[in-house]
Amino acid sequence: MEKSNAYGAGLALLAALGFSLKAIFVKLAYPYGVDAVTLLALRMGFALPVFLWVGLAGQKAGGSLARRDWGQLLLLGCLGYYGASILDFWGLEYISAGLERLILFTYPTLTILIGVLFQGKPFTRREGIAIVLCYSGIGFAFIHDLGLGDTRNVLIGGALVFGSSVSYALYLSGSAPMIARLGAMRFSALAMLVSSAVTLLHFMATQPFSAFIQPLPVYGWGMAMAIFATIVPVFAQSAAIRRIGAGQASLFGMVGPILTIGFGWWLLDEAISAAQMAGAALVVVGILIVSRR
Repeated sequence: MEKSNAYGAGLALLAALGFSLKAIFVKLAYPYGVDAVTLLALRMGFALPVFLWVGLAGQKAGGSLARRDWGQLLLLGCLGYYGASILDFWGLEYISAGLERLILFTYPTLTILIGVLFQGKPFTRREGIAIVLCYSGIGFAFIHDLGLGDTRNVLIGGALVFGSSVSYALYLSGSAPMIARLGAMRFSALAMLVSSAVTLLHFMATQPFSAFIQPLPVYGWGMAMAIFATIVPVFAQSAAIRRIGAGQASLFGMVGPILTIGFGWWLLDEAISAAQMAGAALVVVGILIVSRR
């Protein structure tokens, strides 16, 4: 049992590392002139064969899906890895990777609010304290970014990334029944297939095919994003949840904002201030309170 728990903890940390690298890869690709839609299409396109293989294997092993199931998968796929990703990519054109990760990390509190407002779930004092801490922390991080550049850019980028967090929270709120029926791995693969299809349709509707002709480093960062910030963390997170449970896995995921801030300082020369670290600490403590409820 201890060995299994240690393995699950390692997988959860691996997932947190991969997810925290996404914003870094996006920021490293943008200087070469690639736009958000094309970069997201490259990410999903490179990841598509793996999720197609897993999804088809799951379809053969599991039962067939009803029309209603496919409808729910379409909606959740649009909200999750397409809607949340495109808003996040657009937001990263305006704000630092560190602030982006802190704003995205509010999705557990948003999931709670969705449950309270639309699913009749109770709202406790502990959850209220957690929400106050999280958004106070984001306020500190905003102060840091506002001191570095254009206020308008920080507000636009922050709004886009917060929209990404809302979209992901809606995805999580609606995915629980599907995960219970299909299993985490099968559901993740099918949701990713839907997201990939919608992303590529968005690309074809708004960009010429010549947009896929990019400098070589863009392909490299897109491939790195597909492997290390998509495929590996998605399946590592699913495997971690299976071994140690969602609550424990989410606790290990709390290192994500700190990792992104550290990688942003190391690889992107993003400044680190006391306000930003205080904000990160408040957000992590807030999510810790929610996760241990």
